[in-house]
Amino acid sequence: MIRWSVLLFALLMTAPAVYRFVLDEIDVTEMLVRFLIAVPIAALLLAGLRFLTSGYGRTDEPGTPVTPTPAPDGGNPEAS
Repeated sequence: MIRWSVLLFALLMTAPAVYRFVLDEIDVTEMLVRFLIAVPIAALLLAGLRFLTSGYGRTDEPGTPVTPTPAPDGGNPEAS
């Protein structure tokens, strides 16, 4: 299934063609062909972005609380 973000990104990439279609400089088939070419390109680019950013913000095991380790001096700042 195609994500909405892919379709929106493909529409953004074909915005100049849509603008030229509105001004009657190109016909609807040329605009749709450009959109259909942009959809797999947008899917690959966004999949690469999702792959690069997939590891950010994750812990080793989800749902496990992190317990702080005590300081070697017992947490006393004046012990130095």
